Amino acid sequence: MSDLLNQYRLVRAASESICRNLSAEDYVVQPVVDVSPPKWHLAHTTWFFETFILSPHSSGYQVFHPAWGYLFNSYYETVGERVPRTDRGNLSRPTVDEVYAYRSYVDDVMAQFLERNDLSPELEALVILGLNHEQQHQELLITDIKYILGHNPLYPSLEVSELRSAQAVASELTEQWAAVGGGVYSVGVPASHKGFSFDNEHGAHKQYIEDFEIRRSLVTNREYLAFIEDGGYQRFDLWHSDGWSWVQETNAEAPLYWQKPEQEWIVYDFNGLRPVQPDLPVAHVNFYEASAFAAWKGCRLPTESEWEVASHKIQWGERWEWTNSAYLPYPGFSTASGAVGEYNGKFMVNQMVLRGGSVATPEGHSRKTYRNFFQPWLKWQYMGIRLVR
Repeated sequence: MSDLLNQYRLVRAASESICRNLSAEDYVVQPVVDVSPPKWHLAHTTWFFETFILSPHSSGYQVFHPAWGYLFNSYYETVGERVPRTDRGNLSRPTVDEVYAYRSYVDDVMAQFLERNDLSPELEALVILGLNHEQQHQELLITDIKYILGHNPLYPSLEVSELRSAQAVASELTEQWAAVGGGVYSVGVPASHKGFSFDNEHGAHKQYIEDFEIRRSLVTNREYLAFIEDGGYQRFDLWHSDGWSWVQETNAEAPLYWQKPEQEWIVYDFNGLRPVQPDLPVAHVNFYEASAFAAWKGCRLPTESEWEVASHKIQWGERWEWTNSAYLPYPGFSTASGAVGEYNGKFMVNQMVLRGGSVATPEGHSRKTYRNFFQPWLKWQYMGIRLVR
């Protein structure tokens, strides 16, 4: 068995493992536009391999169903029309069993395809891109399932072994800061890098950075509770204008999944509802909240360059960490031709960069140059806060 085929099978099995304890009803729910049904994720990642690998490169390949490209295309304008994102939860058909049959069908053909020894470097790179794409959807599967169950009034528990447990932050770490001297640093993936990286990481370039200090640990629930209790959500002076508008429009008062039915804050996780654990890193806060908290502490968020330069001095990997950097192209960035060129470049507007990774990020899918990005009001991912001063 080739290494690439073994890697393919491991990644594909991991997606199905995340969903192994779901009921059939869980696979179809879409509470909000940003959350896709688990069934759709499983089919979309399969469609990626069928559309970009097998259909154009495997002689005689027959698509599983001619209409499913319309159902499971995400945002690739190059390959045709698609179901509106808002309507993914309306797809009662195909059934869950049919989606798994689709995965099995494509996996069988992909196994035969990958056993060939004559894949060009370009085609092998496309397969590896597909695997990394599926790993991104594995994290989305976990966070989307959490949103689905966390908005069910029964607040059901679910075993998801792929989700790592966050570690409590020792109290002394919250007061530890690492100094970074000013100077010119290289940021981005160097041309000599041999492993996988996305195109938005490419283009290593020089960046001048002033002296700064970065906190070694993430902000904890205890600290964020103090922000809430000090009226953080009522103080307009702490918020960006858009952030303050968001607070007023949504009546925000806490991170996602937090509620206070009586005297104590409780939170939903995959174990159901339980008291907020004060020493865990805060999660599910958006950019507006992260920035307001930093202002309340007399600090700020790091730029993505500062974060990357300081990454060897800090503990990271439990929460995606908001930076104060807009998601923009690195010098020399250009989009690839065809549908693959739509993967990252067209989203470089109105989004903020996050760095690090989270407890839901698949093993081996994190690196210091990874540039995650979301709109500033979103917080259903495991998003947290790192302070600099």
